[in-house]
Amino acid sequence: MSRGLMKRLAEARKHRDVSQLADAIPYARWMQIAPESGTGELLTRMRYHEALIGNTFLPAIHGGTLGALLEMAAIFHLLWETEAETVPKIVNITVDYLRSARPLDVIASAKVTKQGRRMVNVFAEAWQDDRSKPVATAQAHFLVTSEDEPSAL
Repeated sequence: MSRGLMKRLAEARKHRDVSQLADAIPYARWMQIAPESGTGELLTRMRYHEALIGNTFLPAIHGGTLGALLEMAAIFHLLWETEAETVPKIVNITVDYLRSARPLDVIASAKVTKQGRRMVNVFAEAWQDDRSKPVATAQAHFLVTSEDEPSAL
């Protein structure tokens, strides 16, 4: 999958079409998670659908799907905004759930907080209607070595 995704990434960059990234990842397509850049900022949107509900009494979106969105937002950010030569491999992720996510689309953004030669730290946050009221945040670490370089792990 790595080579296919990197080929699509090159094609997406050539055409400045970030939506091609999600098309290359079956899990993102199934979860209806896709990057968008209509505002000039790279955002990742998870479209609401019934399968996302974890608590039917509230109803609220399942926390695991929020974690998946935050991870995908970080990966999309690394692929699009950096000079990534390989698909970033997640080392760990810590998700903080701040409030219940209602049955609506969830939007996420990510930013690199520290970049080394092999490791990158990324902060991501997700919200619904109001960006100043995040529903979850994440701190993630990714391995970003090139395929020629021996892995640090």
